[in-house]
Amino acid sequence: MNDLLSRPMAVLRLLGYVGWTFLLLPVQIAAVALARRLSFAIPVLYHCGACRLLGLRVEARGIPVREGPVLFVSNHSSYLDIHVLGAVLTGSFVAKQEVASWPLFGLCAKLQRSVFVDRRRGSSAEQRDAIAQRLALGDSLILFPEGTSNDGNRVLPFKSALLSVAETRVGDRPLAVQPVSLAYARHSNMPMGRALRACYAWYGDMGLVDHLWRVLGLGPATVVVRFHIPVTIDEFGGRKGLTNHCERVVSDGVMEALYGVAPQRAAA
Repeated sequence: MNDLLSRPMAVLRLLGYVGWTFLLLPVQIAAVALARRLSFAIPVLYHCGACRLLGLRVEARGIPVREGPVLFVSNHSSYLDIHVLGAVLTGSFVAKQEVASWPLFGLCAKLQRSVFVDRRRGSSAEQRDAIAQRLALGDSLILFPEGTSNDGNRVLPFKSALLSVAETRVGDRPLAVQPVSLAYARHSNMPMGRALRACYAWYGDMGLVDHLWRVLGLGPATVVVRFHIPVTIDEFGGRKGLTNHCERVVSDGVMEALYGVAPQRAAA
């Protein structure tokens, strides 16, 4: 691509990214062992720095719920989403079991106290229980209910089984669920086209190392993160109604960030 940065710049970014990661790793290891509150604050600092080094500018809109526990539900197109959301939210991610074995990224995920779940058919009850245990401790969690990533130009259907944890009660109150839209909207301050947006997305059988190297060679990108009005499952009479609402709100938020206007929907 003509808008790729020079290879030396990509090398400098890579060195900075790896150096920043290894600088904070021992600090986070100590924090996880000794200081619970600090163990949540350091990842935010790390993700902010990682976004800067990767050329990602995060533009946050709306107000995230700060008093936990909260279940944040977001669309998902890339491992880069982890850095983007981690820079603006204090919480842990719900990740598929395979992530735990990834080089470097798996270690970082463990140190952020991610909840690793087996997403094979028939394991939804175990997933729900594992997530509910963390929520019961007061921790906020970040969930990708599409269950996979895509090219960043659309939002895939949300899986209601992944949102079964929303049935968890916090004392005598329903769990707060906040939909979050994430969109790779601009490149070098210009609207990003579908083809270039797919370069930031990581899906299918793409190689992780090759993809990261490609991203490091791209110019600066603006990622719009929109926090929508928090809701509870009680407002929709059940899990499927909540799932449909979150999917619609997140999808509309992505379309608005990409194209400046949300799609018109017929009244229910």
